[in-house]
Amino acid sequence: MKQKLHSFLLLLLVAWALPAVGQQKIRIIHGPYLQNVDSHEATIVWVTDKPSVGWLEMAPDDKSHFYAQERPKIFDTKIGIKRTSTLHAVKVSGLQPGTCYRYRACAQEVLEHRGNQVVYGSTASTDVYGKAPLSFRTLDPQKSTVSFAMLNDIHGRNEVLEQMVGQCDLKQTDLFLFNGDMVSWSNDQEQLFGGFMDKAVELFAGSVPMYYCRGNHETRGPMAPSFQDYFNPKKEELYYMFRQGPVCFVILDCGEDKPDSDVEYYGITAYDDYRTQQARWLEEALKSDLYREAPFKVIVCHMPPFGGWHGELDIAQKFIPLLNEAKPDVYLCGHIHRYSRHEAGEEGVNFPLIVNSNNTLLKAKADDKSLDIRIYDLNGKETDRLLIEKTIFSK
Repeated sequence: MKQKLHSFLLLLLVAWALPAVGQQKIRIIHGPYLQNVDSHEATIVWVTDKPSVGWLEMAPDDKSHFYAQERPKIFDTKIGIKRTSTLHAVKVSGLQPGTCYRYRACAQEVLEHRGNQVVYGSTASTDVYGKAPLSFRTLDPQKSTVSFAMLNDIHGRNEVLEQMVGQCDLKQTDLFLFNGDMVSWSNDQEQLFGGFMDKAVELFAGSVPMYYCRGNHETRGPMAPSFQDYFNPKKEELYYMFRQGPVCFVILDCGEDKPDSDVEYYGITAYDDYRTQQARWLEEALKSDLYREAPFKVIVCHMPPFGGWHGELDIAQKFIPLLNEAKPDVYLCGHIHRYSRHEAGEEGVNFPLIVNSNNTLLKAKADDKSLDIRIYDLNGKETDRLLIEKTIFSK
């Protein structure tokens, strides 16, 4: 009898232990990457392979080892509760302008909720032991210069993305603009990351700020309604503005290019109303000190305000009259997959406009006197240049 009881208990012990032996530890599978970096805040996004609670550990860039002391933790929370999710987005506030910060992204698996108890599993984090911690620098409106790059219409071509980023001196690049259609549609999370974002993280996105201007193709597919969970997750909308050095950037969301009633959208879109709402925001944004006091103003929108399709015509009707009055220095767009430059006064637009192609990289530098925009092909050859200069009158 004792032998049978011993065997039974042994079987129970083995049955209990087997799942633990076979269980894989939690991993960070995508990211982390920066979003909405500004003068006093930044948001960091990452994805784990198991439901977990997530947090950031922050450290100043003071040459101390990350393990020198316990670092402050900022948790991924909602209404005061740590979120259990595979997708984590943490906004860090109270930062100083133009200041470098180091960080570690962490997650602990949540195995089970038992009533009011929570059972936790293993922990994963970005490496701060085998290599230098990830770091980023906040924006600084008082910075004397700015250097930025823009690419668009990648449509999942990682090799093209890598070629373009490879032409940039990342140590001298303040920020990247992704101006839409980085994928052709959004079926699932793996398509989003496999199509371009994993490559962007590998190359720069954990340390150099990237600002995403949604294109019309990101509005398509089952993942389209979740776009903001991954990009601009802590902003109210997908249109916004920020300033780095002498340039104020106004990011506009073009919506779709066909009428909302088109058969391709299956009755799910309402972009006409969305652009009307956006125009109301734009009217006030263009009156703000952030916009007016910047030496240079750059408008970023995936679609141009011409071409004859419905979305383009709606942009021309709702955005361009406001912009013409506010006198920006340049409008940067893509969408058409071929390069063109339009001087002020063409197509009813009273400022220069650049349509960047799907195979050209835009790089720009600015100080308070000039904005120098150059276009490069995939071989790194300069193919066009727009130099905008201003005369500074002394008092």
